[in-house]
Amino acid sequence: MAAPCAQAQSYPAQSIKLIVPFTAGTGMDTIARAVAPRLGERLGQPVVVNNMPGASGNIGAEAVAKANADGYTLLMGANTMLMAAQLYKNVPFDPRKDFAPVSMAAYGTLMLVANPKTGIKSLNDLLAQARAKPGSITYGSPGIGTPHHMAMELLKTQAALFLLHVPYRGTAGYTQDLLAGEINVGFLPVHIAQAFVAAGKLSALGVGSAKRHPVAPSVPTLAELGQKGVEVDMWYAFFGPAKMPAPVQMRLQQEISAILKQADIRELLGRAGLDAATSTPEELGAIVRKDYPRWGEVIRRNGISAD
Repeated sequence: MAAPCAQAQSYPAQSIKLIVPFTAGTGMDTIARAVAPRLGERLGQPVVVNNMPGASGNIGAEAVAKANADGYTLLMGANTMLMAAQLYKNVPFDPRKDFAPVSMAAYGTLMLVANPKTGIKSLNDLLAQARAKPGSITYGSPGIGTPHHMAMELLKTQAALFLLHVPYRGTAGYTQDLLAGEINVGFLPVHIAQAFVAAGKLSALGVGSAKRHPVAPSVPTLAELGQKGVEVDMWYAFFGPAKMPAPVQMRLQQEISAILKQADIRELLGRAGLDAATSTPEELGAIVRKDYPRWGEVIRRNGISAD
C-alpha cells in the first residue's frame, strides 16, 4: 500500500504535456487552454498544451496511447475519437482499451436546423419531404466523420431517411452555405444555431440532447419528437494512457473536476458554447463503452469511410 501512496505524493515531478489532437481554436483547444494553467498551479508543475492535429484526431490520440503511462502525457479527447478510430482503416489503438479515463470536461449540444427557403419548419416537415422525394434534400457538415455528419447519419438510420450529404472542409463554408440555402438542413452547435434562428435566418427543428437546452428552451429534443436514441451531444474529456497508476489518475480527476466547477471557468466555456461537466473515471469509461459500438454501427451500416 505504501508504493501507490508514495507515487501519488511524488507526482508530478516534472512538466505535463496535454495533447490536443485538433487545431487551435476548436472546442477541445478552448477547454485545454482554460484548464491547463490552473491545473499547473494546483499540481505545482507546468501543464503545456501541444496541438497535434491530423487524421480526424487519430495522430494525437495515437501519441498518447503509446506514451509512457506515468501521468506526464494526457489527452484532451472527445467523442470524435470513437468515431475516427472506426472511420479509418488500421488505426493502431483502441479507444476502449488504450486510454485511462480521467474526467469528463464539457458537453456541446447540436441543433438540427433548416434553411427557411425549404419550407421545412419542423422535424415532421423534414421527414415528409425526405420520404416523398428520397435524395432530394441535402445536408451539410464540416467534414466526413465530424459530429455534425455522424449526428445526421444516426438520425437517417433511426428514421429510415435518404438525404444527400455535402461535406465541407471546415465549419465556415458549411455554415455560410446553409444560411444561403445552398444546402437544405444540417446540425449546428446550439449557441450558434439559436442566434440564426432568433434572427429568422434558420428554422429550428430539434436538439440532439437528452433534455432541452437553456439557450433554446422552446426547441424540443429529437426524442420528444419521436426519434428516441438520437442523442448526439458532443462530449469532451481528459484521458491518459492505459495502465496509468490509479493514484495519479485519481489525483488528476480531483484537480480537473475542481477546476471545471469554478464559476469563471464555467462562464468562459459557456461563451464558447460548451457546458462544463465532470465525472469519475468509471463514469467516463462507461460512456466510452456505450458510445463506441453505437457509432460503429452507424458507420458500418452507412458504409462511411475517411480513407
